[in-house]
Amino acid sequence: MSPLNGKGRAALRADANRLAATVHLGQHGVTGAVIGALDDALRTRELVKVQLGGAGEPKEMARQLAGATRADVVQVIGHTATLYRINPDLERKAGGAPPWRV
Repeated sequence: MSPLNGKGRAALRADANRLAATVHLGQHGVTGAVIGALDDALRTRELVKVQLGGAGEPKEMARQLAGATRADVVQVIGHTATLYRINPDLERKAGGAPPWRV
């Protein structure tokens, strides 16, 4: 996945303010089940917030999740990370809202 440019990342950060965390990491950290759930969420919504629980450095956990799902880390604030992965197969209406606003 190509890195986001500054304006694109800023727009995604602004949109992420309205989102609730969709995926939650527990005490076991990054597991196959979490990666599968995040992959499903990214496929349908493209922009996903992840609550990073458990022991570990939040930025490192976000990097691990992004690497495992081929996504970009948009931001990490506290124990919450926002990840983005475009899905070219997702149906889009011309001039319609992005999938995470639906």
